[in-house]
Amino acid sequence: MNATAPTGPKAPPEDPVGRYDPRRMAFFHFMFSRFFGKHMRAGRVAAWGMPREYGARPLVVFANHPGWWDGVAFMLLSVALFPGRRMFTPMDKGALDKYAFMRRLGVFGVEGGTPRGAVAFLRTAEQVLSAPDRMLWMNAPGRFADVRERPVPIAPGMTRLPELAPDAIFVPLALDYPFWSERKAEMLCAFGEPIEGAALAALDRDARAQALSAALAATMDRLAEDAIARDPSRFVTLHQGREGMGGIYELWRRLRAALRGERFDARHDSRQEAG
Repeated sequence: MNATAPTGPKAPPEDPVGRYDPRRMAFFHFMFSRFFGKHMRAGRVAAWGMPREYGARPLVVFANHPGWWDGVAFMLLSVALFPGRRMFTPMDKGALDKYAFMRRLGVFGVEGGTPRGAVAFLRTAEQVLSAPDRMLWMNAPGRFADVRERPVPIAPGMTRLPELAPDAIFVPLALDYPFWSERKAEMLCAFGEPIEGAALAALDRDARAQALSAALAATMDRLAEDAIARDPSRFVTLHQGREGMGGIYELWRRLRAALRGERFDARHDSRQEAG
């Protein structure tokens, strides 16, 4: 007797376009902005790395993956810099199951490490990129990777996208979270030179992966120069967090400055402007 695979209830297919809720997106953007302001010093985009006018074309924003904050960066950047577009982004299905509300924000689950998961991801990505007002934001390595790792890893699924969406524009995004002079980190970002999807699709997959990796590395290297300079004037500041130590000691400093008729500055290094 032949054994048969057990059958059970199947999870509903991912449909990020149908599930997207603009009202929930606006609410959670507000909440994430407050969360960011509490835990980060500032969100900055390099002046040279601001996004361009890409026309009525779908976009694939492919970023490095340095840390947990990447998802927050995606939301804040997409709302601030691409107001006429809807962002969609993949996330490990197991992790997304813990944050089901995110499915209403354009996030869709990916079953990693299986052919079935790869096929499902590509089908969903193709659906997302079928309209010119949509954007697919991805962490290109498919795993956490240090900003100094070279060559920048590119996940196999990333290299397949130009075949499915040759009309899309692929835009590298560099992310970094260095500590400067304050107790909270900076969120530094920069968009690099766009690449035509058709030009990538004309390459074989190995050459395509190398092209994507090189474009992302070049953007990351240039952003690193600005991060090392620690000069906020090189950036456009999109979000400003709270500065200073906080707590009872800062309250005492504020009171002492007020009693002396002095201007209070909460920053550790008053020479470094917030930008």
